[in-house]
Amino acid sequence: MRSSVLPAFLTLFVLSGCERVAEIRGSFEPETPHARYAASLAAAGLAETALGQAWQAAAGTALAAPHPIALPFREALYFDPSLPTAYGYRVELERGQQLLVRTAMPDDHARVFVDLFTAPRDSAEAPRPVRSADSTGALTYAIRRSGAYLLRLQPELLHEGRVTLTVQTDASLAFPVAGVDSRAIRSRFGAPRDGGRRRHHGVDIFAPRGTPAVAATDAVVSGLRNGGLGGKSVWLRDADGHNLYYAHLDSQLVRRGQRVSVGDTVGLVGNTGNARTTPPHLHFGIYRDGPTDPYPFIHRPTERPAALRVDSARFGQWARAARTPARVRTAPSPRSDVLAALPRQTAVYVAGGHGAFYRVTLPDGRSGYLAAALLEPADAPIAPLAIRDGRPVRRHPAATAPAIDSLAAGATAAVLARYEAFVLIDRPGQQPGWIQE
Repeated sequence: MRSSVLPAFLTLFVLSGCERVAEIRGSFEPETPHARYAASLAAAGLAETALGQAWQAAAGTALAAPHPIALPFREALYFDPSLPTAYGYRVELERGQQLLVRTAMPDDHARVFVDLFTAPRDSAEAPRPVRSADSTGALTYAIRRSGAYLLRLQPELLHEGRVTLTVQTDASLAFPVAGVDSRAIRSRFGAPRDGGRRRHHGVDIFAPRGTPAVAATDAVVSGLRNGGLGGKSVWLRDADGHNLYYAHLDSQLVRRGQRVSVGDTVGLVGNTGNARTTPPHLHFGIYRDGPTDPYPFIHRPTERPAALRVDSARFGQWARAARTPARVRTAPSPRSDVLAALPRQTAVYVAGGHGAFYRVTLPDGRSGYLAAALLEPADAPIAPLAIRDGRPVRRHPAATAPAIDSLAAGATAAVLARYEAFVLIDRPGQQPGWIQE
């Protein structure tokens, strides 16, 4: 029972959404694929149609009410051609991380726009675009400032199909000690030193004496030193203005002014300087406008996104709450905020899934996540309904929604789900519809 949910589904939200779109639209860079497509809709006279306005409203709503996600994240989604939809996500990222966004679609010719924004600090500001996906739907961005970012996913108008979105992070630099990884770090940035009189401005990576310390990026050797707290040390400077500090080396194997490539050996791990009483290790620091935490630059996460454990055959269909209360949450986690607590048999539209949660849209247009155990298909009738007087069958549960059929007095209908004063009824061989109870 595939549901064709028409633009009227969002009627209550188009006007308010358009106000937000008017504000956000000005922040779009003209050269982004999304902005070019929006301009093409306007040029074709489609921007002022009901579908065009709903598409623009969806773009604004996705940024105004994004869902918080934890990385790594993977979600499967279904796009209904009659329902202009966009999905927004909010993610906290750290300077030095590399964000990787990938989209996979069975239809290679489908156009889905993926855009990354910095989140505004207050409601008076608009999101600022920083990167858009390429023609393959892939987006890679090295995070230059820690904070909240917004990711928006939106297909072109009238697109139908499925897409799998994967969002994760990677290291933006190579690991600076050969043969080990971030598990070898035993002292982190900011740890107290000298009884709390100073802070650790780097990370300590422990490895056997003589292990190669390697260039974490293409750079120029900007300095060498033998003495002081760092003992034998090497400074590199990369094209982005980062100064990379290698300290406590047993020996230095480069010269000042030398160009090095990723993986080139710059020295050997030791314990010179004030590390002579500790096991051999590399003190690795990064400086640009002061010291910054190197860990996000060199940590390569090994966690995998949660596997999909919901029934994807339900995507694009109406379903109903299986018990009371069925808590729809703002994120796919039992610890996230509750968006709505639904009575049993309340109708929801299944738009996708993540892990053991379904992505659902409520009849009032709000979107959230419902645990799989709290949802059941709306295919078996829950009650008969006798029609005492003629009733219009509407496309969505609102008295102003377009009528798609009518039931004469004396007819009966099979109720599939409920929403406020409306019931979703079965229409054999056709899409289900709504009548006022």
